[in-house]
Amino acid sequence: MKLTEEQQQIIASEGDIRINAVAGSGKTTTVVAYAKARPRQSRILYLAFNRSVKIEAVQKFYRAGLPNVKVETAHSLAFRRVVAGSNYKVRSQGYKTHELVDLLKIYVSGEKHAEYIVAGHVNKFAAYFCNSDKAKVHELNYLDVVFDRKATGFVRSYYKIIEKFTRIFLAKMDRAEVEITHDFYLKKFQLQNPVLTYDYILFDEGQDASGAMLDVFLRQNAVKVIVGDSHQQIYGWRYAVNSLEKVNFQHYNLSRSFRFGEGVALLACQTVAMKKLTNSPGAIQLTGVGNSETTNSKAVLARTNLGLLMRAIEQVTESGDTEKIYFEGNINSYTYADDGASLYDVLNLYNGKRRLIRDKMIRQMRNLDDLVEYIESTEDKQLGMMVEIVKKYGNQIPGIIKKIKGRHVDGDDKTAARMIYSTVHRCKGMEYDEVFLVDDFVTKEKLEKLAVQHQREKLDLTRLNEEVNLLYVAVTRAKTCIHIPETLLPENFPVFNSINVIKVETDEDLEDEPSSVPSSGSVAPKNSEYEEQMARIKAGHKKAYQPWTEDLDLQLTRMYCEGEKIKAMSEYFGRTPGAIRSRIKKLELPYLYNE
Repeated sequence: MKLTEEQQQIIASEGDIRINAVAGSGKTTTVVAYAKARPRQSRILYLAFNRSVKIEAVQKFYRAGLPNVKVETAHSLAFRRVVAGSNYKVRSQGYKTHELVDLLKIYVSGEKHAEYIVAGHVNKFAAYFCNSDKAKVHELNYLDVVFDRKATGFVRSYYKIIEKFTRIFLAKMDRAEVEITHDFYLKKFQLQNPVLTYDYILFDEGQDASGAMLDVFLRQNAVKVIVGDSHQQIYGWRYAVNSLEKVNFQHYNLSRSFRFGEGVALLACQTVAMKKLTNSPGAIQLTGVGNSETTNSKAVLARTNLGLLMRAIEQVTESGDTEKIYFEGNINSYTYADDGASLYDVLNLYNGKRRLIRDKMIRQMRNLDDLVEYIESTEDKQLGMMVEIVKKYGNQIPGIIKKIKGRHVDGDDKTAARMIYSTVHRCKGMEYDEVFLVDDFVTKEKLEKLAVQHQREKLDLTRLNEEVNLLYVAVTRAKTCIHIPETLLPENFPVFNSINVIKVETDEDLEDEPSSVPSSGSVAPKNSEYEEQMARIKAGHKKAYQPWTEDLDLQLTRMYCEGEKIKAMSEYFGRTPGAIRSRIKKLELPYLYNE
């Protein structure tokens, strides 16, 4: 591959440098070429963002004949120094809120469910400290990362208690009295002031570095190279920092994308330009020189688990499509929050079946309103998403999830799937020929309103810009074609073959649509359930409106569990398909037997 002038300048550079590399600009190719141009006896460390990137990088450096390059993640380095050979045991999934209540023996009088709200904030405060570059908890003000008005009020009232239990939690992990988190051993690694014996350290995805690891990196005597894309910072919610803006290294750019052409490039540039609404830098150097025409890999990308799950539900239940699908990451993770609460727990709370709720914290809630109150006090957006799904789909959820899982490809062979589903966070670093965006990203109109709100009250400006970054990352996953909702398309955007605009139904559109239930005097469409019902009445089906008995319900349940079709059950009971569906829903059979 012929290197561009920008790449050649980076390879010929000396001293500490930072490289701002747009999506698809060949940054890994550049870094490999940079390492190859260094003296063969040089000891080089490449810090990858995560395990999957590490595996890919190991292969690339090996193929390039560079055995002197060691590939690590921040956590793999820290694990060997802190955990290996110690008494520490690592907890893979972190702590649930109710577990911290029991573990720390949190008791708080006053506000309803206060101990669970405190535990939720303790979890976040501990993560905030562990990801920071600070040496002591009191050097941080937790209120700096709490923005919801109700949550801020709670934290102000209980700050000393939250800080106290955060210290207790960290101390218990430090003494190995409880399992430690991944954040904790990375923090302990930083506090040990480790010396990394390398001549060059290449730090990838620098826009999403933890403050702790950036501190370790900057303390080293090696020549330092930070690579990233300022507009791809999407982990601020995990207290990441944009190291590209934190260091005063010599600055280089990689501004040509080989992934996509000029249409997607212009869309990406105009997306980033929305940051000007918050008085933030919104300019980007990006030229699209890709010319792919293949459409083998197709992906639906969403901002949130909720948006993605809802799109999957719509396509599986409404389209009648039976093609195989694939979810990036574990498909079961889309029905669970990070805290461990399940979508089914929220559904059981919604139905008043608290005995079936597995999550201890949710089991403490009297009803869904209680849970909503808790969500507002803790800014727990994932639980909030679950509540929205439950409100919309109710007891249809288990059957729908079962249908989705039934269409999922076996193992991790996503090449066998007709469509891939992913959130932006899960697909970072990946690319697809054809991309379909879900309409749950920030729009210019919404950003304008939030910018005005920011002038009146405390809003997290970094988070607002990160919402724009999420849309930018989603747009730049596309190689050949992108299907974008019209609400996300910039005004007066020119026509490109690679950009397909999707009309989004508004409330007005829905009001204008003819009702599916015929009104008095109207003509029902042929083969409709209404016409079928009238035919049954005229034919004198005596059983059609007889009350359901216990015996009939048992027969219906048996047939449902044996997988009988609605039409067969309709003929057996002499009732309309609509009546059968209604009784199935009344008996909650999808909820009871399809989970």
